[in-house]
Amino acid sequence: MPTHKKEFQTIDEYIETFTKDVQSILEEIRQTIRKAAPGAVEAISYQIPTFKLNDINLVHFAAFKNHIGFYPTPSGIKAFKRELTQYKGAKGSVQFPLSKPIPYDLLEKIVIFQAKEILKR
Repeated sequence: MPTHKKEFQTIDEYIETFTKDVQSILEEIRQTIRKAAPGAVEAISYQIPTFKLNDINLVHFAAFKNHIGFYPTPSGIKAFKRELTQYKGAKGSVQFPLSKPIPYDLLEKIVIFQAKEILKR
């Protein structure tokens, strides 16, 4: 688990601070987001991996000791409320436990939803 005292410049720098098993999960999430929103640009925001679309935050994600935090927006969480009921979450976030398979297909659907929301603006 990184201390996050370092100022990350890239998602690669962020990912490399984790163990190999967590790195592979983070990389898979990254690829899932790229596939779902090919026009999105990688960034670091709030010192965690972020994808932006049209200069607007699309989604953030981060690794913690026992879970992956995924941060779309409140509308992204609300739109998939039923699918997300089995996970801990808050208004604009969800926690995927590292002890269970990450639902990459659901992440992809959320990212596509978020991208459409941004492109409607």
